[in-house]
Amino acid sequence: MTATADPAAIVTRFAPSPTGLLHLGHAYSALFARKIAAGGRFLLRIEDIDVGRCRPEFDTAIREDLAWLGLQWEEPVRRQSEHMADYRTALDRLDGDDLLYPCFCTRKEILAEIERAGGAPHGPERPLYPGTCRALSADERRARIAAGEAHALRLDAAQAGQRTGPLEWDEMERGPQPCDPLRHGDIVLARKDVATSYHLAVTVDDALQGVTVVTRGEDLFEATHVHRLLQALLGLPAPRYRHHRLLTDETGRRFAKRDRALTLCALREAGRSAEEVRRMAGFDTGA
Repeated sequence: MTATADPAAIVTRFAPSPTGLLHLGHAYSALFARKIAAGGRFLLRIEDIDVGRCRPEFDTAIREDLAWLGLQWEEPVRRQSEHMADYRTALDRLDGDDLLYPCFCTRKEILAEIERAGGAPHGPERPLYPGTCRALSADERRARIAAGEAHALRLDAAQAGQRTGPLEWDEMERGPQPCDPLRHGDIVLARKDVATSYHLAVTVDDALQGVTVVTRGEDLFEATHVHRLLQALLGLPAPRYRHHRLLTDETGRRFAKRDRALTLCALREAGRSAEEVRRMAGFDTGA
């Protein structure tokens, strides 16, 4: 199911992680999402599943920075850490469809296996997981879990692709984009220390919040292969997507949270107005 094109029905979201202060790139992304929403709805979501890095003070700062920029969003704000049961339900459905398997491999063991095999197929960023634990018998899986071995839950991408058949997503201004279920291999959807992955959480969140257009940076374009696959497996609606350009400094380097001098907080304290910062973000020059 594809999202409606009715402007009044458009729902977009800005979904930062509270692991640092917002910078100019975040400002552009938030303003871009608000612009796409036009007469529709604009949501704020706090993606705080990484409990080791997320901080309450950054959550507060996000709200302050966005309000200072002149943005308004609907309440209540969805915080991922408060909705783990939703992600568990999705995992249970995938598990019930025999699409998940436990992986007991450490990163070191995965790299060693890739070396022994003389390499592995490559994804967009790194070699793909070689599927070492996919072939374990059900008995061995149960025994190792019962013994308390640490493990992650991986999606059997080949099986998933066979279940869904050909898929695509609607990329605004580019048209239909073919989805490759195998592009990221057997991705991890949950770990012992983090009960859900980014991929699973955002897919579930967007559906539950009724997001019709997902706006985000071009660096997340490749992740859409995973998200479209999960939508089909879980019977969720497929929003449209608009991946925007990434804001960079004069050297061409992407803005990052480590660039403290260019955080919205620092710029505000330096006397910059919200209008100036919007201009610095390049938002008034278009997408």
